[in-house]
Amino acid sequence: MHALDATEIITHANTFVGNWTPDPGGCHVVVVGNEKGGTGKSTTALHVIVSLLRQGRRVASVDLDARQWSLSRYFTNRAATIKAENLDLPLPDHWRIRPSEADHRDAAEAEERERFQRTLAALRQRAEVIVIDCAGGERHLGRLAHAAADTLITPLNDSFVDFDLLAHFDPRTGRVGGPSVYAEFVWECRKTRAAEGGKAIDWVVLRNRLSHVDTRDKRRIGAGLEALSARIGFRLAPGLSERVIYRELFTRGLTMLDLRKLTPIGNMRMSDLAARQEVRAMVEALSLPPAGEYTPPAQG
Repeated sequence: MHALDATEIITHANTFVGNWTPDPGGCHVVVVGNEKGGTGKSTTALHVIVSLLRQGRRVASVDLDARQWSLSRYFTNRAATIKAENLDLPLPDHWRIRPSEADHRDAAEAEERERFQRTLAALRQRAEVIVIDCAGGERHLGRLAHAAADTLITPLNDSFVDFDLLAHFDPRTGRVGGPSVYAEFVWECRKTRAAEGGKAIDWVVLRNRLSHVDTRDKRRIGAGLEALSARIGFRLAPGLSERVIYRELFTRGLTMLDLRKLTPIGNMRMSDLAARQEVRAMVEALSLPPAGEYTPPAQG
């Protein structure tokens, strides 16, 4: 099977205008990944993508989660909303890559490597930033994506179940033990990247779905993550709270950053304003590189 036969473009960018010279070496790859599902990976990816688009950046996105295609459904919904409601909202070039159906592991991995590398090479010619949403679990496509990351974002629910994927925790002593399954996976991907001569991966762990109530477990998880960050090399950043508004916006493919255009500030709820601010704080904490040079189209 040809590499692009299993690679589909879901939406075309509607903001790629003006004169721009691609710099494949300068394209920044952001990967959103975790070992388990249900941590808000796709919601995080969507808000990062739309935030960058609203900054005037040329953004492409890739969905590797063949079981759910959540990010793809987000942008399908967004494109439908733009058309139905005649809205001026930015879209990225959004692609999805299917896993190989080959019977033998070596053949499957070779197919997936070709699909991934071909897609990434094509998108590097079109975008300043590529955002990749990975499936939960250790899959070959996810391993390729992690090794390609300049910035790796790992959303983490504020629970010891999620913490255990990074490191072992002794509930009796409160001590943090050695790295666990996902931390070891990231370490292997970092070694692969270093062996290929790539620059170091900036790993950012987001504390998602934080409770607004101060609890003993919340403090212990926070202290454990602070201790672990220096040991295994990640930065901690604020994530997204558990809010109904994020689920409500999914069916229209919208983000908190779109609400300003759709709803007058005076009509927005305080919870909506707080949600929009936490999205901005999250994106700012990622410390992504500034936009490259961009020449806007001449005014006729």
